[in-house]
Amino acid sequence: MSRMRDNVNLGPRGFRELMKAGFISIPGVFDGISAILAERAGFKAGYLSGSAVAGVMGLPDLSVTTLTEVAFEVQKITSITPIPIIVDADTGFGETMNVSRTVRLLERSGAAGMHLEDQVLPKRCGHLNGKKIVEPDEMIKKIISATQSRKDPDFVIIARTDARSVNGIDDAIERANSYIEAGADVIFSEALESHDEFRKFAKSVKAPLLANMTEFGKSPLISTEDLEKMGYSMAIFPLTAFRATLKTMETVYGKLFREGTQTGLMDMLMTRSDFYSNIGYQQYENDEREILDRS
Repeated sequence: MSRMRDNVNLGPRGFRELMKAGFISIPGVFDGISAILAERAGFKAGYLSGSAVAGVMGLPDLSVTTLTEVAFEVQKITSITPIPIIVDADTGFGETMNVSRTVRLLERSGAAGMHLEDQVLPKRCGHLNGKKIVEPDEMIKKIISATQSRKDPDFVIIARTDARSVNGIDDAIERANSYIEAGADVIFSEALESHDEFRKFAKSVKAPLLANMTEFGKSPLISTEDLEKMGYSMAIFPLTAFRATLKTMETVYGKLFREGTQTGLMDMLMTRSDFYSNIGYQQYENDEREILDRS
């Protein structure tokens, strides 16, 4: 049987099972092959960042991508890997009615869950200055819309607040607790700025908590072991592999252009056999041969 038929995506129920089992470490994936490699490394779930979706297209993370573009990327990933995928849904791609459509489309695309944020549209990267946030009541309406619109009760609704960088951590805590009361399954406080803030937030918000361990941002890089001790349930690493891929491509293209040959790059390249192994090339050939033998 082929990889695509064997590896049915575990989806919302699979992610709920992971939540029950303990801390979840969730790397960013940005296409089918990155999800396969994350799975083979041992990860049990993946995260599709809005910044990665835009970045692959050569665009900034400024709400310039559309819901249908994001959903298409989700479908491509979930069709090829069994690991549940959590999706960055920005502000829900609009107002309350748009949130409802976002939930339903991402569900149909195979996502295990999504997060909404309380920024003003168009949003900005959570670790840049100049963010603006909506009033809590507006975000609460979006959370209610999201929870009521999901067809699968296991589909995970994560509420993200960007209040720390705008109004301070106390407002972020207050908003987080109101978002839980509105029905959010998980809370994600963006851009906390110290170990003490991560601890304070975890002590003040009694709910499953997601930590964002992105590089070059406002938050310190904290190990998953320490985050779990603080009281966090999961951590995402949204762009780590993507940034490494970009750096490698920059090096490879530059050297290839300057030298006109790849001979000095061979130790940086995945071999043909390893690539074929990762994508299940032989299994596809076996499937084709089996079908032809029957005809």
